[in-house]
Amino acid sequence: MSETILVGIDGTEENRRAVDYAIKEAKQSNAKLILAYVIKWSPYTFQTAEENERRHKRKIEDIQFVQERVLDPMLESLASEGLEITGVVRHGQVADSLIYISKKHEATKIVVGRIGESGVKTLIFGSVVAKLIQLSHIPVTIVP
Repeated sequence: MSETILVGIDGTEENRRAVDYAIKEAKQSNAKLILAYVIKWSPYTFQTAEENERRHKRKIEDIQFVQERVLDPMLESLASEGLEITGVVRHGQVADSLIYISKKHEATKIVVGRIGESGVKTLIFGSVVAKLIQLSHIPVTIVP
């Protein structure tokens, strides 16, 4: 079975370190890379039928925007690496979505960058990294 490394991306410079790390790992093990951008999205809102229609349209626009502005340029910049690299954009809770994508694509490892979340929000809800570590069925590498 060949390795597949899932990399959670967010388009930041800090996150590029995680991508670079995953590229090195993939080259060493001849693994495939999947770059995944998760647009934070909560289904827990009550809306009218009209609001739901607008929301659905906005989700499609969000995916297209991220695909064109973040994912496609990153894939182009990595084309010369000599690796099989694909990309995925989806809406949802970040950790849950990365775990779903990892299962769907039979990933053997998840790589994410650590972006410091602090304060009350993290104390109450926890961080994406902490949730990944707790729920993932495969190893998670956090790149500082």
